[in-house]
Amino acid sequence: MSSIKCLRGCSEGRDHCLRRTDQLRALILEQFGSPLRLTEIPKPVTGPGQVLVRVGASGVNPLDLKIKAGAAGHAKAVLPAILGLDLAGTVEAAGAGVTAFREGDEVYGLTGGVGGVPGSLAEYAVVDADLLARKPSRLSMREAAAIPLGFITAWEGLVDRARIQGGEQVLIHAGAGGVGHMAVQLACAYGADVYATVSPGKNAIVEGYGASPIDYRAEAVAAYVDRCTGGRGFDVVYDTVGGATLDASFVAVKSYTGRVVSCLGWGTHSLAPLSFRAATYSGVFTLMPLLTGKGRAHHGEILQEAARLADAGKLTPLVDATEFSLESVEAAHQLAESGHARGKVVISI
Repeated sequence: MSSIKCLRGCSEGRDHCLRRTDQLRALILEQFGSPLRLTEIPKPVTGPGQVLVRVGASGVNPLDLKIKAGAAGHAKAVLPAILGLDLAGTVEAAGAGVTAFREGDEVYGLTGGVGGVPGSLAEYAVVDADLLARKPSRLSMREAAAIPLGFITAWEGLVDRARIQGGEQVLIHAGAGGVGHMAVQLACAYGADVYATVSPGKNAIVEGYGASPIDYRAEAVAAYVDRCTGGRGFDVVYDTVGGATLDASFVAVKSYTGRVVSCLGWGTHSLAPLSFRAATYSGVFTLMPLLTGKGRAHHGEILQEAARLADAGKLTPLVDATEFSLESVEAAHQLAESGHARGKVVISI
């Protein structure tokens, strides 16, 4: 008699399928710089304050690729590791003490993939409930998975550090990038007058989000500061690039009340231009709650605000249309690394 195929498509029979309900498929990084290996591992069990999420989609960030390569000293993985910082999915079970979520809730968050915390490149993930928020109802799983790291980084810079106000002139460097296009939309939602440096081919992206593009290759800092602000400087400058772009930010900011923030301020810089303007600087390190356990609930709160903006039509992530799965994750990483993706690369689980 022919065997009945199990839910995983094998031909070992129904009993085999029943024996495998405590397993899940996951991509494992066993050696830095090597391809991820697709295998089956035991399905995790929730502890107090945790939820079990059936992962629907996993966003690919540049940081994911650095972690995979072993090139992220500030965000090391503990091998063997399940990577994937961002996820969107559905709650399957809630652990003791969890009251904010229940089975069937669609959620999203910046939840793991670093520091020994399993990430989202798996069929299921056990997640600290504080890191999660309900997924925007207007967005798909793929779109929601493209939001967490970029939006939280944008919020921590513009809202938590710079205290952005309506009517202020705000400059976002690399406004079409992963953090940049989130920051542009957030600043616009706050009623700011927003400008964004981009290459000419990406003007339409930032214009579509409500910002005025600046061609940083064709126009010197002093020239666009004079043209856009009458020489006064920008109230807030958000650097999402680092290096020389952060140096340019110190020159572009307004005297006395100006604020510069950066999520990549890791180099050696002269503070003289900033000091001579009596302006301020703040750094953003988005992974700190995930790595230290401190402030995790704030990440959940930030994503609640992101969901509110998304459902109001004020936040739309830019997502590459190419479909990827666990089986094609290496192709997804190659596209993300190539620089040719039209938005954030997302893997459907």
